[in-house]
Amino acid sequence: MTSEKIGLFITLEGGEGSGKSTQAQALKALLEGRGLTVTGTREPAGCPLGQRVRELLSDPSLRLNPRSELFLFVAARAQHVAQVIRPALERGEIVICDRFSDSTVAYQGYGRGLNLDDVRLVNRIATRGLVPDLTVLLSVPVETGLGRKAGEEVPDRIGQEEARFHERVRQGYLAMAAKEPDRFLVRDGTLAPEEITRTIWRWLESLLT
Repeated sequence: MTSEKIGLFITLEGGEGSGKSTQAQALKALLEGRGLTVTGTREPAGCPLGQRVRELLSDPSLRLNPRSELFLFVAARAQHVAQVIRPALERGEIVICDRFSDSTVAYQGYGRGLNLDDVRLVNRIATRGLVPDLTVLLSVPVETGLGRKAGEEVPDRIGQEEARFHERVRQGYLAMAAKEPDRFLVRDGTLAPEEITRTIWRWLESLLT
């Protein structure tokens, strides 16, 4: 198949250990196999500034006010959108991003308890109103997701949170998906990775036709 450019923005969301990165890589490979140009990226470390911000956010010894945490994430996102995501979309590429604005609503809004309207507002400012065309939400029980992450040597700030925090995040994601069913594709993250990829791909093909 000859190379074809289609501007399409796809994000993957979910709690800890939901399998987002695995699906992002699989979808990128499938799309490239069709001759499409794909930019794969992630947050918050999708650009040099984001990598520096991630170092701060990953330091469990650094105590951050929830609002400080929020603004670090959105600062990285503003740079990421300006430097990576928008230029790729303007070139007509497909962009697959592991986490985006919905993560901040879920973690800092539902999880930390910050005002949801405030979180959405700073997201809109940071992204200049950019909204994904498709958001894949991989939903797994909290204990399953945290169990998958248990092998990490030093849990980061989020990984150190208690299960109740992660359950608030999970329920927040599900609430967002229920409000925007045309954008969100919710899939059971406990299924075999190959089965999840197949179900996402069937949905994605309808966007490519």
